Formats: sequence, C-alpha cells, structure tokens
Amino acid sequence: MYEKTVVVRNKAGIHCRPSSVIILAAQEYPDHEFQIETSNGTCGLSGILDLLALGIQQGDSVKIKVTGPSEKECCEKLANLFEHEFDFK
Repeated sequence: MYEKTVVVRNKAGIHCRPSSVIILAAQEYPDHEFQIETSNGTCGLSGILDLLALGIQQGDSVKIKVTGPSEKECCEKLANLFEHEFDFK
C-alpha cells in the first residue's frame, strides 16, 4: 500500500466536476484498491456519490491510500488531482 496526504486547493472544494475527473482517473487502474480518508469520513473511489458525500472543501486534508501493481504512480496521480485548482468555465 502507498499513501499520501494532501491539502485541497480548489476554491469550491471537490464538487461534481472535480469528483468526476478523480473517479475517471481511478478507473484507469482497475486492478487497484482505493481509500480516501478525511475528517468527515472514508470512502473508496467506486462512484462519484461516495466522494461527494465526504463534502471535501478547500483547505481540507485528504489521505489517499492505494493498493495495487502501480500504487505509487496511481496515488501520485490522484494526489495531484486533489491538489489541483480546477477552472471549469
């Protein structure tokens, strides 16, 4: 298992659009298991609603845990997405 803790920078937090980008990235690694931990709870990355239910806001700390053959690469990719400042216009 590889894990990394990041702080969310996106001004609107992890809402629908960033969540969908994160879920799509996780789906690129079908043979991996994911766990996302915040102060509001824990979820996997099997669906967008699980991630949205955590209510992740700007400044929240998120621990990402990945288990699988490319766990470090996958975890770093997801960490970058959680830290990314999305600009959907």
